[in-house]
Amino acid sequence: MNEAPAEDGPQTFEDFGLHDDVLKALAELGWETPTPCQRDSFPLIVEGNDIIVQARTGTGKTGAFGIPLVDRLISIDGDEQALVLAPTRELALQSAREIAKLGAHRDIDTVAVYGGASMERQISALKKGARVISGTPGRVLDHLNRGTIDASRLRVLVLDEADEMLSMGFAKELNAIIEKLPKKRQTLLFSATVDRAIKRVAEKHMRDPVFLGLSGDHVGALGIEHFVYMLSGIGRVGNLISILEIENPESALIFCNTKAETEQVSAALKRAGFNAEWLNGDRPQREREQVLAQTRRNEVRFLVATDVAARGIDVSHLTHVINFHLPENVEQYVHRTGRTGRAGRTGTAISLVGPNELGILYYLRLQYRIFPIERTLPSEGEARTRREADRITMIDLAYPNPPDEHGLALARRLMTHPDAERMLAGLLGAFFDPGSGDVDEVAAKQRRRGRPATIPPEPPEDELDQTGTPEREAPATATLYVNVGRRDELKASELGRLLRERTGLKRKEIGRIRVRDTHSLVDVPEDRAQDVIDSMAGAVLREQALTLKLAQRESRARRG
Repeated sequence: MNEAPAEDGPQTFEDFGLHDDVLKALAELGWETPTPCQRDSFPLIVEGNDIIVQARTGTGKTGAFGIPLVDRLISIDGDEQALVLAPTRELALQSAREIAKLGAHRDIDTVAVYGGASMERQISALKKGARVISGTPGRVLDHLNRGTIDASRLRVLVLDEADEMLSMGFAKELNAIIEKLPKKRQTLLFSATVDRAIKRVAEKHMRDPVFLGLSGDHVGALGIEHFVYMLSGIGRVGNLISILEIENPESALIFCNTKAETEQVSAALKRAGFNAEWLNGDRPQREREQVLAQTRRNEVRFLVATDVAARGIDVSHLTHVINFHLPENVEQYVHRTGRTGRAGRTGTAISLVGPNELGILYYLRLQYRIFPIERTLPSEGEARTRREADRITMIDLAYPNPPDEHGLALARRLMTHPDAERMLAGLLGAFFDPGSGDVDEVAAKQRRRGRPATIPPEPPEDELDQTGTPEREAPATATLYVNVGRRDELKASELGRLLRERTGLKRKEIGRIRVRDTHSLVDVPEDRAQDVIDSMAGAVLREQALTLKLAQRESRARRG
């Protein structure tokens, strides 16, 4: 195995000498400059070398093999085929879709083949002459045995996430597939780690491969921040909720060691008011794909998964990886934490460590020289401060509209009364009705969900306007999306006030304002929606230029 010399490669896609139609596809995808993985591997691939690329997920690996595939390895006037093998159906689908986009103007069709999907549909797609086949080992071998994949036409074999394929037990299928392929072919192997098993594959199935070491998971793990919370081992789910409160991650992949834990932890987070979903091997494929799609759209904040279920998931926006338990071996820790801090972003790894996991933590420090910073759970005083802040926020959100002059005058007189504290405490006691349940838990849940809170529960949303007055036969409304939210420390009252000032809307014309983590939603009269959008153009709130647009195509009439 030869190591590629360190040379400066092409700096732009134009430097690759690509066909105009491939450059057009890259422009449509919004790819402006090649990643180091794409830049360094392209010359080696187009020269016909077998290569081994050690690179993390999120470094542009699909483009690294997809661009040379559609540009010149598969000619548009020939019948050559390429086979991409991936460890999971999600990764196989992702590769097929991305290569299809890269070859959109080259008449190069792709097809994804994987278990759990209709065999007949896949056979039909293969018969139409797909030039790139992306699939999982089991289903690809099945097609080869059936003769529905003609191996004689294959010129390029890509092994994507090769270490994951081997660790998932696909070595037998992988060897069986390669034995059926033409000896005269080009093999491109991409892997986050290059261990003995990978080297054995290279020695057996590749021709004098060139090694390109870019960024293994170990390198990636060193590039992110690592923290641990030392726990007693009792009440771990409650500890996790406290940690999420402290760290407040924008999004996170939470790893559990067992299938049962994923469902238990996800359920507990939902009960606590967090937006969470779970994945493990028992979840039906359709539900799994729905959860992944929601996660990619930022609709799921916390994804709780086992190691096996998380393999092949490429969610680039993750800010945190959280280990509910440390994995049983330190290498798995490196794989887990390599899922954050991708594509040049910063990342954070947080681990909950009990007495029985101290040995793994010790070996992590010894073997990988990773020294997580120790953090502590909040004291009772800090927790009380948080609960009090939540209650104050509830009051603030419950009354978003400016009071009238009479109310202000009464408030000022109350604050100057010698017994003001006693009377105010009484009013607060009435507001936080003890009969409505655990007030602090309700307050925390509603803060986590990013929506206004009142106790006792308010009437359904579609029965109230912004002033809280029940309506009957209210006019049709449209919901507008606003690009500021809770993370910008936005208050519903601020947004309502700005809307009234810039649009001329009356208070009663503005419907519910719902402040979410990253955005807000506001209901306005349907016939005024476009005027509101136009009037708010150029507005700034919380040092953020506002963008308003329709959040849904269909308006609804709110009825009592």
